[in-house]
Amino acid sequence: MDLQLNGKTAIVTAATAGIGLAIARTLAKEGAEVTITGRHQEKLAAAIDAINAAAPVGKIQGFLADISTVEGAEALIAHQPNADILVNNLGYYEAKHFADITDDEWWRMLDVNVMSGVRLSRHYFPKMLDKNWGRVIFMSSEVGAFTPPDMIHYGVSKSAQLAVSRGMAELTKGTGVTVNSVLPSATRSEGIMEYLRHTAPEPGMTDRQIEAHFFRTYRPSSLIARMIEADEIAAMVALLASPLGAASNGAAVRVEGGTVRSIL
Repeated sequence: MDLQLNGKTAIVTAATAGIGLAIARTLAKEGAEVTITGRHQEKLAAAIDAINAAAPVGKIQGFLADISTVEGAEALIAHQPNADILVNNLGYYEAKHFADITDDEWWRMLDVNVMSGVRLSRHYFPKMLDKNWGRVIFMSSEVGAFTPPDMIHYGVSKSAQLAVSRGMAELTKGTGVTVNSVLPSATRSEGIMEYLRHTAPEPGMTDRQIEAHFFRTYRPSSLIARMIEADEIAAMVALLASPLGAASNGAAVRVEGGTVRSIL
């Protein structure tokens, strides 16, 4: 399917690995001119090489900055003042007992996961409205729909992204701009597997056993009962980012394997 992204400019934050890298690679394969951000030059260079190898028709550039900071966001905006597509992918997660989460940890979670996207959207979104075309996509999470008791601050940040996204979408009425959120579930990456290895109930478990235990214990409602692949998330993001995705606006689009037991 031709997603009609040739010549579109896109920014994908935190795209040196995992879901962000898969999104950038998919957009580039579809012909978009993609800027990715990262905090480490070596990882940024490696990601660019990987995308170029997979998507020779696209154009890819990296920008070294910490987008969770005001200074990093301003630097990116100065470097690239316009974009057709903004994918707010930057974020992190951690498990911590609620009573042990300090004020600083709460603010850090909200600053990285919510305000990084707010700051960039505050610049690029009005420009999209002015030209009557654009896409803003917030990478939320399944936990935006249900708050896990072992990472309440993370769940709050992901629910907040849904609120920001929906509120922004209300401002697009009658235009060619859309704002959506994407809700992945546990997505395969070295980071999440390392996290699960540390929390494995028995020593010596294989990764397959650890993954099976995770879904039996923590995500028993998952209908696919496996990790989602990053490319599966990226495919949905690319569709929402394209002209073909114009009818989806203000939506919380679930790519979570049926984990959330809701018909909406």
